[in-house]
Amino acid sequence: MSEKLLEIQAAVENGKAKQVAQLCQEALDAGENAADILNKAMIGAMSVVGTKFKNNEIFVPEMLIAARAMKKGVEVIAPALKDAGAEPIGKLIIGTVAGDLHDIGKNLVAMMIEGAGFEVMDLGVDVPKEKFIETLEANPDVEVVALSALLTTTMPAMKEAMEALQAYTAKTGRKLKVIVGGAPITQAYADEIGADAYSEDAAGAAEVAKQVLADLKAGK
Repeated sequence: MSEKLLEIQAAVENGKAKQVAQLCQEALDAGENAADILNKAMIGAMSVVGTKFKNNEIFVPEMLIAARAMKKGVEVIAPALKDAGAEPIGKLIIGTVAGDLHDIGKNLVAMMIEGAGFEVMDLGVDVPKEKFIETLEANPDVEVVALSALLTTTMPAMKEAMEALQAYTAKTGRKLKVIVGGAPITQAYADEIGADAYSEDAAGAAEVAKQVLADLKAGK
């Protein structure tokens, strides 16, 4: 990896948003490949950040700062990525289920999944099951849906959303993977409602999203 890419990686890891934007522009001007800036420097940095979070070396605020720094870099290289025809690895819908207004955890998960190379459509909070289905119908290239619930009282809404998604895929034959998470959610609950995967934290969610996408493409 070039010195400039290593600088970008370090700046993302340390959450230096202005520096990341400036370094990304300098890298483009120096002839660096936009996809390399994204994949090697920035996604590489978020992978390091995710590992540090799992190991309790950093916490949610540091993760958010790093994710925002990456976002600034992506804004700079986005036109070059588009010109080069770079495609995201997959497209994912995320939302906090009906009746639940919590968004910090969901936002962090969205940022980490975006940091793993996905195009993320964030539906926000208090999302009725119908909205998930409407968005799927309008976006036939979405392959993964992520459902978040942060209250025990909204766990039934997650189950209802899951049932609606199962009915939709049964009716249309569309291949989808659903991942779930949130403070009261467990692997046992994910299994009970028929979700494809569960992540206990934002760092893990990015890895889980990549894994279910790989499974989907492998026909699993």
